[in-house]
Amino acid sequence: MDKTSRSTNKKALLSLAIGGFGIGLTEFVIMGILPNIAGSLDISIPKAGHFIAIYALGVVIGAPVMARITNNLNPKKTLLFLMVWFTIFNTLSAFSDNYWTMMLFRFLSGMPHGAFFGIGAVVSGYLAKPGKAAQAMAVMFSGLTVANIIGVPLGTYIGQELHWSYSFMLVGIAGIATFCSLYFWMPKKGLDEADNSDSKNPSPGLKNKKLWALIALTTVGTGGFFAWYSYIAPLVINVTKLPEANVGYVMIVAGFGMFFGNFLGARMVETFNPVKSVVISMFSMTMILLLNSIFASNNIAIYVLSFIVGVITFSISAPIQIAIIRAAKGAEKLGSSMNQSAFNMGNASGAYFGGLPMVFGLGFNYASVVGGILACIGGVIGIVILYMDKLSKRKKEA
Repeated sequence: MDKTSRSTNKKALLSLAIGGFGIGLTEFVIMGILPNIAGSLDISIPKAGHFIAIYALGVVIGAPVMARITNNLNPKKTLLFLMVWFTIFNTLSAFSDNYWTMMLFRFLSGMPHGAFFGIGAVVSGYLAKPGKAAQAMAVMFSGLTVANIIGVPLGTYIGQELHWSYSFMLVGIAGIATFCSLYFWMPKKGLDEADNSDSKNPSPGLKNKKLWALIALTTVGTGGFFAWYSYIAPLVINVTKLPEANVGYVMIVAGFGMFFGNFLGARMVETFNPVKSVVISMFSMTMILLLNSIFASNNIAIYVLSFIVGVITFSISAPIQIAIIRAAKGAEKLGSSMNQSAFNMGNASGAYFGGLPMVFGLGFNYASVVGGILACIGGVIGIVILYMDKLSKRKKEA
């Protein structure tokens, strides 16, 4: 296919967005129903937080494993396989009746996550008009943000009012919808370049120090968001002193912020270097999370701050994904999948470190302080990457 003359395949991008919706639903809905799951399984809230961490571990391990399993499949068959796996184990999560069963199914549910977004990010670039790769990625990730506006609040409401297991059944339905849309809308032909983006010997791309620095940035920096978001339910209930039903409303507001931030990030790439865009977002996140720790007790501030955190966090999505794909030249699909692993290592570490203040008897608002520290470290890593790029450029010019 001639890249200069093709038009954007909107239906195929929509199928990826629906997949993003399902993945966003399973990843984030558990945070709104964490107290319900803890009560049902007779465990503490910090222990229930392990379900967030084990899902993230599934993503981390699953990215390279799924890449190996699907190595000989074309992009369409790969995405279909990943969504079948996703649907089965998320549905089984609904039937977990003890801590260890839930841990197992959450781990298996997370395994296709990184590969789906990683391959989807590369494929979306080939589905878009030339020069519109960032916007195409934003469309895919918009499914995840819409999940936070509609799916997660709905799943949270259902989980709180009926039973948390119904929330995971909803995820299963989203998985079936994704499979059907991919089957009918995702082209098999025309993705040859995306299919061959990883050479038989991708090691040169994976040996790039900048790639690993970017992965470290994603891991540490986005952990700042998850330190806050993992405990949003107890924060709203115990610090802001709002009724349990308001958790869903706060998450809707945060979801709207994520939606706008996602497309803001795509625009930032058109103005700034991708890494510079990420640095700006990281230091902005540091400031807003520290403010959140101070003003979370205010009924109005919690909504305003949640919206801003959502905007800033998801303004990182497209820039960091593009920076990773560029750094992993010759191994784009694997590098892109690894970035999703890094994002979920941030999920796991953020949930863990964000919970530490509670273990030592501090309030839930201190999770935001931890988040601010992690985001700041991410910003510093970004500055180091920019500095090293500058030195490299000078050496080439010399």
